[in-house]
Amino acid sequence: MSVRVYVPATVGLLADYHDAGRVPPQAERLVAADESEEAEYDALSAAADASALLVGDRGRRVVLVAEVADEDAAFAMTEVVAVHVDTEPVDLAGGFDDLPDLGWFATQEIADLVV
Repeated sequence: MSVRVYVPATVGLLADYHDAGRVPPQAERLVAADESEEAEYDALSAAADASALLVGDRGRRVVLVAEVADEDAAFAMTEVVAVHVDTEPVDLAGGFDDLPDLGWFATQEIADLVV
């Protein structure tokens, strides 16, 4: 059985994970309260807010979505099923209200996101 995790990151962290081929066990991850679309969206939103804290005042929020066997263990990048990223840098100095939705990217696009 697998569990879907939402990993807040930055473009730099995404590049590190991509280069290493894995996400380390110490990377923060969130899990939806249940399998409903609303709970999944809430987990994604919470991960986006956590990403904003990692980014600082201006940048691109990143959330990796993965299906993993153990939510607390390291996992391979091959277990990532999608990546959500701001399509443009956002100003985070004013808070997290009214930020645009993250764009959805397939795993095949990760290499293009980290250049």
